Amino acid sequence: MPDLVNVILLGIIEGITEFLPISSTGHLLIAQHWLGARSDAFNIVIQAGAILAVTLIYWKRLWQLATGWRDADNRDYLLKLLLSFLITAVLGLLVAKLGFSLPDQVWPIAIALVVGGFWIFAAEHWSAKRPPSTRITWTVAILVGLAQIVAAIFPGTSRSAATIFTAMLAGTNDRPAATEFAFLVGIPTMFAASGYEILKQLNQPGVQEDWLAIATGFLAATVTAFIAVKWLLGYIRTHTFNAFAWYRIAFGGVLLLLLPR
Repeated sequence: MPDLVNVILLGIIEGITEFLPISSTGHLLIAQHWLGARSDAFNIVIQAGAILAVTLIYWKRLWQLATGWRDADNRDYLLKLLLSFLITAVLGLLVAKLGFSLPDQVWPIAIALVVGGFWIFAAEHWSAKRPPSTRITWTVAILVGLAQIVAAIFPGTSRSAATIFTAMLAGTNDRPAATEFAFLVGIPTMFAASGYEILKQLNQPGVQEDWLAIATGFLAATVTAFIAVKWLLGYIRTHTFNAFAWYRIAFGGVLLLLLPR
């Protein structure tokens, strides 16, 4: 029972933090110092639970894109989503082949949280100086694909923060438009990462995964992420992301201060 509670808490943490620009991976790694370490498969699959929540929220938009491919604007948007995904997928496989694994130390997470906070301030500052634009350019698509890899390599960066604010700095300085593209490209990215990790675990003899724990965390993350994303999409229509920047800087600063202990 205590382990089940820990799994549910980790799923809730994932659901809240996956799409808020505060780093789900960073929060999970820190939480696991107290709640018990989990496998890479657990961490990646519960992220897919959060992605499922976004899929449910954006199902009308996804249906519009899937059925409206004859429309030039829809087709252009789909091709840009595909380009971002392919850049992430190819580079992600390369990183995996090189044997990269997430660090479990706290200090790189703390630094990434602080740096990411200033990154948010910069994006908000520069986008405010330009007229609003909802356009997704090919440059935005390429840079968002690269940003997803940066976030995967450096825990604490936040995939949503890296992609949203890269899009804003690259020209899509309308918050809802940048957020939508970042979230939509995350759907195939995280589902592919989860599928890849599950297949890798199944193909390794002797490796035992607690699939009940993974399923429980997945469900907890899905429900919590649905609530968190619904709130976020309403919030950013009338607010900047600066509150998240302050949170990142404060949280990262506290972690750096506590490191000697």
